[in-house]
Amino acid sequence: MKKTSTRLADGRELVYYDLSDDTVRDAVDRRPLERTVTTSEIRRDPLLGDSVAVASHRQGRTYHPPADECPLCPSRGERLSEIPDSSYDVVVFENRFPSLAGDSGRCEVVCFTSDHTASFADLSEEQARLVLDAWADRTSELSHLPSVEQVFCFENRGPEIGVTLGHPHGQIYAYPFTTPRTALMLRQVAAHKEATGGENLFDAVLQRELSGERVVLEGEHWAAFVPYAAHWPYEVHLYPKRRVPDLLGLDEAARTEFPKVYLELLKRFDRIFGENEPATPYIAAWHQAPFGSLEDFDGVTRDDFALHLELFTIRRTSGKLKFLAGSESGMNVFINDVPPERAAERLREVASS
Repeated sequence: MKKTSTRLADGRELVYYDLSDDTVRDAVDRRPLERTVTTSEIRRDPLLGDSVAVASHRQGRTYHPPADECPLCPSRGERLSEIPDSSYDVVVFENRFPSLAGDSGRCEVVCFTSDHTASFADLSEEQARLVLDAWADRTSELSHLPSVEQVFCFENRGPEIGVTLGHPHGQIYAYPFTTPRTALMLRQVAAHKEATGGENLFDAVLQRELSGERVVLEGEHWAAFVPYAAHWPYEVHLYPKRRVPDLLGLDEAARTEFPKVYLELLKRFDRIFGENEPATPYIAAWHQAPFGSLEDFDGVTRDDFALHLELFTIRRTSGKLKFLAGSESGMNVFINDVPPERAAERLREVASS
């Protein structure tokens, strides 16, 4: 992997990740852009103890542009985009309309391929490995920013999810705090560790699932399963079998096997509802240990956390979406319409040949 860092016309950082070591990236952003002005602010909710990002400047962000005006495609001729070069393998840049900025963190866009009509599932194993390496590199870089406590790599796919740009891409949020969902996990890990005399909760969950009926697929270094208490109709958790706290902890064997396992998982997601359904909308979310202090979690360390990816769709059956209504949105109590065992069975049925 070759990494080349440059700057866009308004001062934002852009980083090319290339498969070939002899690739030269010297294209200049020719757009007449002014410096980006953001109004991101973090406000803490005194009743719930969580945080909300207020970012009013995002109201003006690009919304469903036609394909020939996509800002994530390469620049060609006089058609100028966020990527100055005429081609790329993987590219990461600071979001022009970030939810988090300055002392409130940072937001980046990750373009998986220059092919506007592709999806992550269409990538080759070599391309998918490059994306994984880019995620790991950005995690390392962002973790060293003084305002950052947690790095979150994720992909939203499909207009049903709220995606406003059709080009295959993901995002990275670098939060100035430990996110509420991660804090809940850490409290559970601490409680389990104390109750069992030191057993790791993530290890216990993984071993239980591997011996059960909800395994979707399994490799030498990775395992994917539908969790016992899945929140979403089709939800899969992907774990490295050797517990590591973050993407940086993956060894070469795990990194090498990841593309094959993950691409197969994404292809199965596209087959769940049949050939005549549009592409399955999904969210793919990497959970990594925070880089900030864990002193609030009763003896838990970063090494007690287990890196894993959660993949789920908001489609519950053909032509129908799972909406977060009263119980889910009002009380955070999910009601799942599909038994996890049946979801796992379906995901095994649609394995590619």
